[in-house]
Amino acid sequence: MADASENPYKKGFDFDPVYGIKENYGESFLGFDYRSSANEFGVPSNPIGSNMLKNVSDRISTGIKTIEVSGFNIGQGGIGIHGMDMIPKQQFKEVERLKKLTGIDLTFHAPLVEVTGFQGKQGWSEQDRERVEREMISTVRRAHALDPKGNLVVTFHASNGLMEPETYTIDDKGKREVKSFWAINEESGQFQPISQETNYLKKEEKKDINPKDVIEKQNTEQWLRQLQQITFQARQGERIIEETFKDKEDNKKSELLEIYKKFAKGEEHPVIKELEPETKKWLNRELSNITQGDIYLRDAYLGFQNLFNNAYKTALKNENKEDIKKLEKFRDEIAPKISQIEKDPSKVEILSDEVVRGINVLRGIETPKTIRPLREWAIEKASTSFSNTAFSAFKEYKNNAPIISIENPPAGDGLHTAEDLRDIVEQSRKMFTDKAMKEMGMSKHSAEEQANKLIGVTWDVGHINMLRGKGYSEKQIIEQTKTIAPLVKHVHLSDNFGLSHTELPMGMGNVPTKQMLDLIHQYNKKVKKIAETGDWLSQSGLNQKTPVRETLSSFGASAYGAGGPYWNQASAITPGYFSGHGNINPDFHHSLYGAGFSNLPLELGGQMAGRSRTSGAPIE
Repeated sequence: MADASENPYKKGFDFDPVYGIKENYGESFLGFDYRSSANEFGVPSNPIGSNMLKNVSDRISTGIKTIEVSGFNIGQGGIGIHGMDMIPKQQFKEVERLKKLTGIDLTFHAPLVEVTGFQGKQGWSEQDRERVEREMISTVRRAHALDPKGNLVVTFHASNGLMEPETYTIDDKGKREVKSFWAINEESGQFQPISQETNYLKKEEKKDINPKDVIEKQNTEQWLRQLQQITFQARQGERIIEETFKDKEDNKKSELLEIYKKFAKGEEHPVIKELEPETKKWLNRELSNITQGDIYLRDAYLGFQNLFNNAYKTALKNENKEDIKKLEKFRDEIAPKISQIEKDPSKVEILSDEVVRGINVLRGIETPKTIRPLREWAIEKASTSFSNTAFSAFKEYKNNAPIISIENPPAGDGLHTAEDLRDIVEQSRKMFTDKAMKEMGMSKHSAEEQANKLIGVTWDVGHINMLRGKGYSEKQIIEQTKTIAPLVKHVHLSDNFGLSHTELPMGMGNVPTKQMLDLIHQYNKKVKKIAETGDWLSQSGLNQKTPVRETLSSFGASAYGAGGPYWNQASAITPGYFSGHGNINPDFHHSLYGAGFSNLPLELGGQMAGRSRTSGAPIE
């Protein structure tokens, strides 16, 4: 037997005497100590077109075991729920049948929707958020058909179209400094950018913005301005009426108010008919003055009513019992008087004192937060949509409810950091728990268990690496993953250089994949990883449907699932396992035997006698 040193393929390579090329030959992009099984990886289906069944079938034909069914439907009605509505419901069931036949695993990527309900320049309303929530619930209900007996992972982006809540810089020491931020006025639904202004009167130096402090100051100033404006209106109305009744005896005053009572209702008092023209002119002037004062007072009351309602809602939301007690006491006192005024316009004088007294009550309670930082507001609204979607699925499908997995969008979009996703998941789980306890009578422990199971994170390593474009270091990118790792249920893989969303195969950019996956595997060793490289495939000019080859090479996956050879060695093995069977029908065969069967040996059904079956040489 020939010695291993005589192996004709040895030259230039490092050989093991038994197995040929050593397992650490052909360095994997992630290092020799990091190898992953091929069944850990998957690819997305083609998001273009409404033929989901064909798109999934095309991916199965590549030999991949896990497929993320795409619900974006780009190119058929646009991105979003409208595009997905082009997909017939029967196709979801047929894909599930295909799953059973082939033994593949499925996950689902939902359409790209803005879960807060933000509508760009149109602003925001709760009705818009509720509409998006209904779209999300419909998506999950349809996706459930892909895996009705399991817990299908359904990925939603944390945001899609929301502006970045805070503008910040990273200094040389890695400190994050907020320079400006967005806020929302929940009453109007409009958004506004806010930056720190230096107060030269107080000789303040410009410093880093603390959004919480700035918003608190703005809310206080706005609240005081509103109270002041209503007080001014009330006093203005009171002054006009006082001037009208000045120097008038009580009986004259009462008579004038009786006439105004009918005047305010569009009726004429009988006494007016008997008056002289000059007296009528004087009376009309007096009635006009009372009307003007009345309008001021009633406007002041309507403004006060709005402020009172905002203050009461804030007190209820914050469970501020002291403020609730103050407001309810004033409400109970003023209610009978307001009823009198509504029935009898002549009682208008009462309004001024009651409005001013009410203003003093509002001064002494917690300031309502009409303006809120965008980040705080967006996390609350996103959490409401996600928790309601998860809860709706749980009520309908119980232990087989799909998992709502929240993905970090590309850095630069709203809610893209690990801290953003962590806060969304924690708040969503709390909301889910509260609803399950209240509406289904579940124990807190059972409700929390289901919340933790059904709400988590899809961590996109390429998206988070784009924080490098904002000054983040590799260490800080890894820290982002460390923050989110306990919540990760799913991973999206793509590479880039931190500046744009290029979606390169793993190992072609500077994403610290190994360190990030090591952190995630501490909590979830079986997490599925979907290689998203659509942009790269479309621009590379390669005639291939998926990045399977590049992905398996990057992770040094074994070709046979149990040791070498490894995919990262493929290019070095010639001939080898990866080059097929060679030319299985060479021209030499036809020159020896012809193209038909007649020249084959008799033993093989031909007419050629006396030739070797193996070589075709004449037998002596």
